[in-house]
Amino acid sequence: MKPRDRVLHSFRMKEGLPDRVPIQFDLSKNHLEYFAKKLNLPMEITDNPYEDVTWRISGNNVRTALGSDVVITGASVSDDFKIIPNTDGTWLNEYGMLMRQGQVHVEVVGYPLAHADTKADIDAFTLPDPYAPGRYHDAERIVAQYKDDYFVIGDIEVTIFSLAQQLVGLEKLLVDMMLEAEYVQPLFEKCTEYQTKVAIELIKRGVDAIWYGDDFGTQNSLIMPPEIFKSQLKPWYRKMNDSLKAVNADILPILHCDGAVRLLLNDIKEMGFDLFNPVQPDVPGNSAQELKDEFDDRFVFWGEIDKQHVLPYGTDQEVETDIKEKIEILGKNGGYMIAPAHIIQDDVSHERVEKFIELCKKYAYIY
Repeated sequence: MKPRDRVLHSFRMKEGLPDRVPIQFDLSKNHLEYFAKKLNLPMEITDNPYEDVTWRISGNNVRTALGSDVVITGASVSDDFKIIPNTDGTWLNEYGMLMRQGQVHVEVVGYPLAHADTKADIDAFTLPDPYAPGRYHDAERIVAQYKDDYFVIGDIEVTIFSLAQQLVGLEKLLVDMMLEAEYVQPLFEKCTEYQTKVAIELIKRGVDAIWYGDDFGTQNSLIMPPEIFKSQLKPWYRKMNDSLKAVNADILPILHCDGAVRLLLNDIKEMGFDLFNPVQPDVPGNSAQELKDEFDDRFVFWGEIDKQHVLPYGTDQEVETDIKEKIEILGKNGGYMIAPAHIIQDDVSHERVEKFIELCKKYAYIY
């Protein structure tokens, strides 16, 4: 099978089983640069308005050459936007967030809506223009280049809750959600409307799926009470998915949600999501067998390989065991794409990245 057909069958968008479990992985900048040089390929970078998403949507030429069955694209910064670094190394991104490079991820150190209190504060704030010149040049190129052979995912991570969080600050937002502050629902509405417009532009350009990204869990529990999630957030995701389905009924909605969110999976399905990612392992409720037994008829799963402990620090045998086990359980009868539970960062060696891909290919035919 072509990678595209393999993914369509695995995601149950076509009847029948794929020839093998599809493979996907995201690579840090350092890994992309290393493998681009090793494979004698150019570095193809799409600068996203939110910096860390850049490494989700860049380097498709490198990742497909290494064995990925999907390509991932998204919005670019506008042609008119230029970063002007401050003397302390910080900068303002296109959202107006003050950013700083951390040890691993880019960090928000200044929130443009940190003092929001009323609906008027939200109304007065302007998000980036979703239709700005250059916003989708890379997306158009990637769809045209890859769609005949690969499944194409449109990435709008940092979608509603996470975008609001990065505009306001997490502690303030959570407290104000509990207090039902006046500005909170207008802020979620504004984020929903903005990301809906971006997603529709990606759909118009031919992506097969829209990948939302918002984290509702910690390593041990939900980040908020379930009733707060259901009353204040759930309706916005349902509304957004309904809007996207109205544009293209065949679009596949995907939710990336880290943490221990087992208690929300029924709600996530009711919100209109058919595929759950990254299935973070080693958090309560995310046992591969339990998820397969309880949710196999409701979700396709994507991820589940431990990148916190096993990939960076485990032995080759431990990596092999993890890959084989996840394919045997989650890949049985389809409905699974194997991947690490997040971007492979620099604590994983280049050699281990190659070993991971090699082992995925070795066991991908096990059902």
